Amino acid sequence: MRYLYKLVVSVIIFLIQSAIVLAEGICDIKVDKTKNGEALKYKLAAIASILIAGAIGVSLPLLARKIEALKPENNIFFMIKAFAAGVILATGFLHILPDGFQTLTSPCLDPNPWGKFPFTGFIAMMAAIGALMVDTIATTFYEKMHFKQKQVNVDEEAGDEHVGHVHVHTHASHGHAHGAAIPSDNIESAELMRQRVISQVLEMGIVVHSVIIGISLGASGSPDTIKPLLAALSFHQFFEGMGLGGCLSQAKFKSLSTSIMAIFFSLTTPVGIGIGIGISRVYKENGSTALIVEGVFNSASAGILIYMALVDLLAADFMSPRMQSNIRLQLGAHTSLLLGAGCMSFMARWA
Repeated sequence: MRYLYKLVVSVIIFLIQSAIVLAEGICDIKVDKTKNGEALKYKLAAIASILIAGAIGVSLPLLARKIEALKPENNIFFMIKAFAAGVILATGFLHILPDGFQTLTSPCLDPNPWGKFPFTGFIAMMAAIGALMVDTIATTFYEKMHFKQKQVNVDEEAGDEHVGHVHVHTHASHGHAHGAAIPSDNIESAELMRQRVISQVLEMGIVVHSVIIGISLGASGSPDTIKPLLAALSFHQFFEGMGLGGCLSQAKFKSLSTSIMAIFFSLTTPVGIGIGIGISRVYKENGSTALIVEGVFNSASAGILIYMALVDLLAADFMSPRMQSNIRLQLGAHTSLLLGAGCMSFMARWA
């Protein structure tokens, strides 16, 4: 019995020592410099492929609004938007959040505090709350600004009527006309402002993640790691672009603003890859600084995207009277949602 006890203790000690050595080995991995030349070719190919895929993805919904059947006021646009929301939701849950958990629970980090508190979930939660606050405050601000502008216009029109000496008759009809028109116009304007806020917050969440994943790919020295990521991230960027493009289409920004936001999205991952290539000689993939920065940004990005997908993209449309009164539209939107989430879930196998 004593020998068995000693054997068990010895095995436990051996396993602990092996785990410590393994963790140290993981943290001290060095890049094979002989493969840098081959890896660089794949990185440059990734920049071109991801740039093209992102540009096509974000442009398709913007070009589609020129087609009558695909305009935002038509039912098929609801289904396209549901597909995009599924893509963004799966991106947050299956691509970004797991990366955040992996990096912030790495054995290369000091267990105090990183091993004693679920920082990934906490940061994601706070980012979602932050997105809610930005969403609410910005929408309120835009609505107040719009209301003030409307009031100025009404006062100016009323002043013009006073000058024309037809106050009694014209003002009555004028007041009646505005009493009917203002609520409808205000509702439409408020919804438009909300769509613009949604687009901007959504792009912020996507861009943060895109830069981080680009830097990780660019700093990697292993062609075996880069090869599957090249194709997977191209599809990833394409589908994310479709989600963002759908929101930009509804937001009805000016052509210049829409173009800037679309170009900015398309360039973020390629620029991240370029930064990663530039710092690859000093970048330590399993260094504590790199892990913490990557983990924090991934967690925050996941929280923003999950909030945006569930609250601003899905809840707003699926709970609307238009959707509730149309069973066929509901079935189509639910199918599109599952297809979008399924596509990105499938891509999680590689990226």
